[in-house]
Amino acid sequence: MSDALKHECGIALVRLLKPLSYYKEKYGTAFYGVNKMYLMMEKQHNRGQDGAGFASIKLDVKPGDRYISRIRSNQAQPIQDIFGQINARINEEFKAMPGLKDDVEAQKRHIPYIGELFLGHVRYGTFGGNSVETVHPFLRTNNWMHRNLIIAGNFNMTNTTELFENLIQLGMHPKEKADTITVMEKIGHFLDDAVRKLYKKAKAKGMSKIEASPYIAENLNLAKILRKSAKNWDGGYAMAGLLGHGDAFVLRDPAGIRPAYYYQDDEVIVVASERPVIQTVFNVPFERVQEIEPGHALLMKKDGSMSTSEILAPLERKSCSFERIYFSRGSDAEIYQERKELGRLIMPKVLENIDYDTENTVFSFIPNTAETSFYGMLDAAQNELNKQKNEAILKEAENLTEARLLEIQSHKIRTEKIAIKDVKLRTFITDDSSRDDLVAHVYDVTYGVVKPNDNLVIIDMPYIRSVRKCDPGRMTRSHQIGVDS
Repeated sequence: MSDALKHECGIALVRLLKPLSYYKEKYGTAFYGVNKMYLMMEKQHNRGQDGAGFASIKLDVKPGDRYISRIRSNQAQPIQDIFGQINARINEEFKAMPGLKDDVEAQKRHIPYIGELFLGHVRYGTFGGNSVETVHPFLRTNNWMHRNLIIAGNFNMTNTTELFENLIQLGMHPKEKADTITVMEKIGHFLDDAVRKLYKKAKAKGMSKIEASPYIAENLNLAKILRKSAKNWDGGYAMAGLLGHGDAFVLRDPAGIRPAYYYQDDEVIVVASERPVIQTVFNVPFERVQEIEPGHALLMKKDGSMSTSEILAPLERKSCSFERIYFSRGSDAEIYQERKELGRLIMPKVLENIDYDTENTVFSFIPNTAETSFYGMLDAAQNELNKQKNEAILKEAENLTEARLLEIQSHKIRTEKIAIKDVKLRTFITDDSSRDDLVAHVYDVTYGVVKPNDNLVIIDMPYIRSVRKCDPGRMTRSHQIGVDS
């Protein structure tokens, strides 16, 4: 077994830029943001099935009204579970107060989860426990609106112990030694410090305590807070955060290890771990979705303005191969071409192993992620076969008969679906205790299509902790040549 991955997750953030009444009028519902969050999280379910979490913030609410909602689940289908609970709560409120359906302002005041700012997370974190307490987003609460902090991320810090010790040196007493808590408290410390300094400035200007609150919201410098917080972070991360008054950020590590993409128009600002998620959910072309540059943060203010800022100096690019080759959705234009190229590049080694005998070789793949690389391998195999045909024709040109020409041209690359994924489950994204048993039952084998003397070439994507327990060589009695892409 290779080392367990600590965090390989997905994030989704939506900031609505118009009043809720706008979405009610244009799209027929004030729950436009909630609906989009469901789609974005569902389309990133490939990134984690251990847990899912959702948080929302309502802007400009009256004191005494709840403005932060959060729900988390570690059930078998966590995304469906949390949105099922959200939907049930909404219907419960509508049933209790029928007049809410046509009153957007009343909906915002009385119904949880509705709002203008949303953060979602899908979790793959089989390292350690899988209790609901380990599920993002994490929440740091305070009666000062600006000091409320919600954090979710796709990350793996390599120096958690050092960061924990830093918190102790700051005089804190962290409740646990977890990297998420450590990161949140580090940001929270400098957030508190920034709010205190702005409050003192407001008082020096003669403002009342009530007047100081909007002054703090307007002048809070997120970039400065993040520079202080992330100064000693070491690892790969795409860290998203919401502040209680409505500011938000997404910070990417300086080596670009973890991915993050964003899109903005006059209605929304959107961030996700994967580009095609944004393209599909918001129906936008490839070129409209931008990548957050390594070491940079996407900063969103309460007033709806957005900017990017360099937080840490970018380093040499070290994008996670696991992300690019296996974990990301294959519908991304760049990911798709990379996976096809992977299949093409391994073909020379395959040809050596089969002694260039394409006529007696069956090509196949282990579903589902290896399928795209399989197409690239087929392209290369077809090129080799065409080369063999040309050589045969030229060699026999003087004595070539029509029958022989037809025989040469009739040769084809043999492809069969040898392994069939019977259970629609990505077995590597589940807890350790059930993974081994699941793997044994995921694949069925097609019998009778490979002859005893055939070569069998199967391409697989075996990055996932040796989870391919059913060796393709045990699927068939033919000679098997394993191709690990």
